[in-house]
Amino acid sequence: MFKALADPTRRFLLDQLFARDGRTLTELESAVEMTRYGVMKHLRVLEEAGLVVSRKSGREKLHFLNPVPIRLIHDRWIDKYTERHVTALVDLKNQLEEQR
Repeated sequence: MFKALADPTRRFLLDQLFARDGRTLTELESAVEMTRYGVMKHLRVLEEAGLVVSRKSGREKLHFLNPVPIRLIHDRWIDKYTERHVTALVDLKNQLEEQR
């Protein structure tokens, strides 16, 4: 997952899917300056990481963002490190309000 998120083009593709889910390869390709094959390779990495899910709809293949793995990373790695800071700010707020 971290390998998939490390590349700026892949993060951009995820941002595009966040803005509007269910995009075709052609739509995603038009947003970046790269060949169709290059975009396909990036999408494959994102799919293998579980960040993108694709589904056939007639002749088109639609790509959807799967935000669950990113949320799991947030809960596991980011949230636990920010909790102390948020708690300290709440405590400071309460102390300042008590002094009034």
